[in-house]
Amino acid sequence: MRAQLNIARRLGMHSYCKSDTKVHHVNIAATDNPPVSTRTTTSDPKRPSAAPLQSIPSISPMLPIANLLSFLLSRLNRTRAQYCLLTALACTIQPAIASGRHDLGQDAAAPLSIAGSSEPSVHNLPLDNGGVQRVLYVPSAGPTRGVIVMFPGGAGAIGIQNDGNIEHGDNFLVRTRDLWRAKGYAVVIVDSIDDQSMRGLRSTPAYAAIAAKVIDFARQLGNTPVWVMGTSQGSIAAMNAASTEGTGLAGVVLTESVSVLGGSHETVFDAHPERVRIPSLIVANQNDECKVAPPNMAQDIAQSMHGTHATVLVVNGGVRRSKDNCGSLTPHGYYGIEATVIDDIVRWMQTVRS
Repeated sequence: MRAQLNIARRLGMHSYCKSDTKVHHVNIAATDNPPVSTRTTTSDPKRPSAAPLQSIPSISPMLPIANLLSFLLSRLNRTRAQYCLLTALACTIQPAIASGRHDLGQDAAAPLSIAGSSEPSVHNLPLDNGGVQRVLYVPSAGPTRGVIVMFPGGAGAIGIQNDGNIEHGDNFLVRTRDLWRAKGYAVVIVDSIDDQSMRGLRSTPAYAAIAAKVIDFARQLGNTPVWVMGTSQGSIAAMNAASTEGTGLAGVVLTESVSVLGGSHETVFDAHPERVRIPSLIVANQNDECKVAPPNMAQDIAQSMHGTHATVLVVNGGVRRSKDNCGSLTPHGYYGIEATVIDDIVRWMQTVRS
């Protein structure tokens, strides 16, 4: 294959290969002739490429391979031998691309068909800039009390795979998804976009628009209340969503929220807490030693949400397994006390609904 590509480069070929369901672009740099086009895209078989907060160029439909080969020959004036090489190269690349393809999840229209499903499913929600937001939908174990849109902390890159497995699953909200499911709540877990860090972006209007897409997806899952929940850095995203959605959500839950400026250069106070108009719960673990999420700031967060009634829930305990005080497997991530914390949060949610 490498030998063929080297020969193709010397011939200055630029080929496009189309699989059965998706156009793939294979750019082969020319050394003796300018390429027909310099536009290229790359495709990760595990995750769709996307540019989260900036515009990306649209891609024009490609010609079928047979027509394109004829077009290239007419323009490049290749010999019959070179035509055979070009054909062989195209036939070699196309199956390789096809065999390397993975199912990239269902599209945004899928909620109507999966609302009654008992199996988790991966969805790629189209964004206005041409990218996608990947989410994992986990249905409730029984009758659904509501849907919780969950924003993990850290950089936000949890690595949702095509089969529903999660590459980085230590985060409090991620590792407890089955506990929420057992309580009667379906969850929609939000990944980062194209494995990029969401640090410094979660309080922006652009990210609020992305969160709105996810919330719209959650609303299609059934006639049940929709909540937003965040932990640590993810609380910034949840606050941003809550401040943008008005009264369209059942409530917002913020756990171990980043309230002191750190490396991400943003806190929950940058996400307009004064605009929140829905029931709000701030959870603070007195044993949390994360320097950007001190438990004594919980009251300040509640007071900043002066447009609604905000409740502060104080918990205690947790086990330290991570060296980093802000790590998921520490009191900051309720490690060892997950069930107790979830019970307390669910009790508040049920009280709000009643």
